[in-house]
Amino acid sequence: MEDKVVLLGLWSSSYAMRVKIALAEKGIQYEAKEENLADKSLLLLEMNPVHKMIPVLIHNGKPICESLNIVEYIDQVWAHKSPLLPADPYQRSRARFWADYIDKKIYSLGKRVWKVKGEEQEAVKKEFIESLKTIEGELGDKLYFGGESFGFVDLALVPITSWFYSFEICANFSVESECPKIVGWAKRCMEKESVAKSLPDPNKVYAFVLLLKEKYGL
Repeated sequence: MEDKVVLLGLWSSSYAMRVKIALAEKGIQYEAKEENLADKSLLLLEMNPVHKMIPVLIHNGKPICESLNIVEYIDQVWAHKSPLLPADPYQRSRARFWADYIDKKIYSLGKRVWKVKGEEQEAVKKEFIESLKTIEGELGDKLYFGGESFGFVDLALVPITSWFYSFEICANFSVESECPKIVGWAKRCMEKESVAKSLPDPNKVYAFVLLLKEKYGL
């Protein structure tokens, strides 16, 4: 029986982008369903009754939730194609550690950079840059976080780079000035078709941010 794969996502969601990249890396055909988070579909509420959030991967009728969990699932189910996680247990644990750091620090702070103002924004911006510098230190002089090939940590981080332009405009700073190696790495990632086709244009993201700011009176 042919696999039936459905992705419930949202074009602007960095978390959904992760799943799109993983599916593209594996060459998996799937049906993409865009969600309206202001009016969530019955399918989303049924498939993710706990968090009621995207992304959700539905594989042969069974839901898998939470982006990094979904990526690991994809990597295990389609293990014969382009492995994303290292085979070595120690290297695998390090990849999971840094992906978790990206979620808890960089993504978490990124959500706030464009939402807050004044002294609070300066504090959030400073912490965001420090977090990027920490992950930049882990990258070092390697092509990708795992070495020579694109993998789990790259996939975890690269979607938020489509939001960098919005962060820079809203908080008045330059990611490239602060973290040139991260920007160089992001450009290398964008040379991959799986990444380039999964990430939206930064200008489209910024237009979306402006709409959100207007909607929430920010």
